[in-house]
Amino acid sequence: MAESPNPSDFDLDPRLVGLDDGTDPFVAAVRATRMPMVITDPRQTDNPIVFVNAAFCTMTGYERSEIVGRNCRFLQGPQTDPSAVRKIREAVEARTTIQLELCNYRKDGKTFWNRLLLGPVRAKDGGVAYFFGSQMDVTADRERLSGLEQTNSVLASQVVAREREIEINEARLLAAADAGDLGIWQLDLDKLELRASKHCKTNFGRDPNLPFTYAQLLEAVHADDRSRMQTAVQRTVATGEVYRIDYRVLRPDDQQGWVRIQGRLERDADGRPAFLAGISQDITPEVLGRRRTELLDYLDREVYGVLDDASEVAYRAAEALGRALDVSRAGYGTVDTQAETIAIARDWNAPGIQTLAGVLRFRDYGSYIEDLKRGDTVVFADAFLDPRTRDNADALVAISAQAVVNMPVSEAGGIVALLYLNHATARNWTPHELALVREVALRTRQAVQRRRAEQDLQNLADSLERQVRERTQELMRSEAALRQSQKMEAVGQLTGGLAHDFNNLLGAISGSFEMLQRRLKGDAALARYVDMGQAATKRAAALTHRLLAFSRQQTLEPRVLQVDSLIEGFEDLVRRTIGPQVALEVAPANGLWQVLADPGQLESALLNLCINARDAMPNGGRLTIETANRTIGEEGALALQLTPGQYVSICVTDNGTGMPEDVVEHAFEPFFTTKPIGAGTGLGLSMVYGFARQSGGQARIHSKLGAGTTVCMYLPRHEGEPTGPGESIAPTKAPPDAGPGATILVVDDEHAVRTLMAEVLREMGHSVLEAADGPDAVRQLQADLRISFLVTDVGLPGGMNGRQVAEAARTMQPAIKVLFVTGYADHSALSHTHLLNGMHVLTKPFDLNAFCQRVQDMIEATGP
Repeated sequence: MAESPNPSDFDLDPRLVGLDDGTDPFVAAVRATRMPMVITDPRQTDNPIVFVNAAFCTMTGYERSEIVGRNCRFLQGPQTDPSAVRKIREAVEARTTIQLELCNYRKDGKTFWNRLLLGPVRAKDGGVAYFFGSQMDVTADRERLSGLEQTNSVLASQVVAREREIEINEARLLAAADAGDLGIWQLDLDKLELRASKHCKTNFGRDPNLPFTYAQLLEAVHADDRSRMQTAVQRTVATGEVYRIDYRVLRPDDQQGWVRIQGRLERDADGRPAFLAGISQDITPEVLGRRRTELLDYLDREVYGVLDDASEVAYRAAEALGRALDVSRAGYGTVDTQAETIAIARDWNAPGIQTLAGVLRFRDYGSYIEDLKRGDTVVFADAFLDPRTRDNADALVAISAQAVVNMPVSEAGGIVALLYLNHATARNWTPHELALVREVALRTRQAVQRRRAEQDLQNLADSLERQVRERTQELMRSEAALRQSQKMEAVGQLTGGLAHDFNNLLGAISGSFEMLQRRLKGDAALARYVDMGQAATKRAAALTHRLLAFSRQQTLEPRVLQVDSLIEGFEDLVRRTIGPQVALEVAPANGLWQVLADPGQLESALLNLCINARDAMPNGGRLTIETANRTIGEEGALALQLTPGQYVSICVTDNGTGMPEDVVEHAFEPFFTTKPIGAGTGLGLSMVYGFARQSGGQARIHSKLGAGTTVCMYLPRHEGEPTGPGESIAPTKAPPDAGPGATILVVDDEHAVRTLMAEVLREMGHSVLEAADGPDAVRQLQADLRISFLVTDVGLPGGMNGRQVAEAARTMQPAIKVLFVTGYADHSALSHTHLLNGMHVLTKPFDLNAFCQRVQDMIEATGP
């Protein structure tokens, strides 16, 4: 490409190119606008570009020096529409305005759609001085339009498919209605004319080939349901709500059935109610089936499985059957086949029907006793029509028994009882009803026999049910404990991270105050403020220490302990702390197992529990510290979220105010407290929980409002020799005198902390190197083999933690000594079971004097 011309090579208005001292405001706006703009000069050969603004450069990817002097064709490429290019050329030649969209190419070869508006700028003499073009990247719009066109095409095809699907579904609906015996109906509300399909007529027991009027429909509805049905119709017409109702119908054969009607209101063009249209369904089998199920369920639940007296069982069964079948009378009587009598102790009667209690002679009502003796069921729909009863029909009508079912109950091959149904008027008994009567009679006969066997099984069933219930409750408690444990785990991770970051900040603050103390020995006023800052820093450090305890990220120094000996050693401290109003009782276990735990943290946890117990007994009370050996099996471990095995339990019990369940549920959560503001941080119990979990155990609260509280820690049993409760912490010493200087590498991503440690080490006379991350530390270790001491944070950026840096250092220099400084104990990186000789841990924030002393002690120690 030829060398790009300089704008000064063109005869342009100085204001246009910004060469004068007072650029025209319009020109300044064109240069500053975010809309890409160009100006070409048609008076020069090939109409070159003489001006572009920054937006045009941004859009195309070219520098201004690469654009000015070239024709706009350099933006075109293979995908540029030749017809669009021709139209632009014709417009330039005709000195007219043109607007179109064409495909252009950016400098990186990527295409974009450019909406171009190109127009002539005329001089005073009427000739064209320039062409002014505004550009707009409309690639996204084009893609969106293309997507819409494709979507419209898809939608159009979907509409066609949907219409076809509707047609198919309508045909299927008609076929399904026929297959499902669904009737279709329509009622003209003005004329009360009913149009009913064949299935609709069949639902009402009508001939499908004969007319079926609305008046006939009303007549078919059971008299007790007719008013409810008409009210439902009126409500639908008035409100437009769906018409849905089930009611009884009486069919021409005197059989009772049930239909389900559903319909909707249709309005005319003026919005007035015009039609009701819907479907009908014969639900007689469904209703009878449901009634059968409900009846048998009731008998099994309330009669057969509950009552012991045989006569009461028989009466209750007959009553339930009579109500279910809507008869006049139902009863159960003992039959004497020799005397041909039935003794009825008690029967059920519908309203207005007299009881038959007493002894009746079968021969007074017909000759069907002969059938009963053979064990045959006696059924007749109308006493006047049955040859066995027509001569005695009046006697049967007199006792409200024109229609009868007598179901014999036999034992040892002979009839012993009779389950009977009477109806005051003629009635056809359906096969479904007779089957139900037969089943109830059979179950009633078996009930007493089964009851005897059930009584034997009941005790076993009660026992099994109790075990299942207890197991279910235990599982529910375990599930609740698991959810609580998961919640505490999540909160612990959050608080641990916060405490770690806070400890780094506190380390910088504390160290800065300490450095100020060293330099303000002669200024008592300023030193007092520094002391106040240090005191506040220590309080904050204690707070983060408890947060780390809860989150199980505190630095522990576990030892094999005899818990009873530890408790005995600080019993006096507990007595002084709880005061004389609270009686302390210590109940040690005989032969208590050893545990592996940090003695200082265990003492702190127990002291926290004792202080909480004291606060729960404002008027005094009794506080008990009790230890015991516990072997926890599968069930107990599941409830406690522990591994089955042997544990030492340490329980602190008070007889104070106790806690409600909702408080117990949250008691271990950090910052949760029921104490008044300023009376507690809410971290005591959370620290206890965290310590127990970090030590491989668990903590649990058992409390009842008004009945006191017990908090137990469960620590795993440890096999090994005790190491005692631990050594007392030495008081902070003054910084050690500088001895022979060592070369020390300090690694910490917290700049302030790293700077403070390096400064005090240099004051001790050591040569100090600094690194902000693991890779930088390894590079310095490789470059300087004089490094004999490594101070490193545990959590470091750069892909390497402090432990990995220490391992790399030991690989290069096996004798190097390592001091880890950390805001919390990263278990994956620092475990006391894996620390090698010459490796120590110091928890942030720390006293600089203590830091110096630790470094000096490690340097003076023999061996790595």
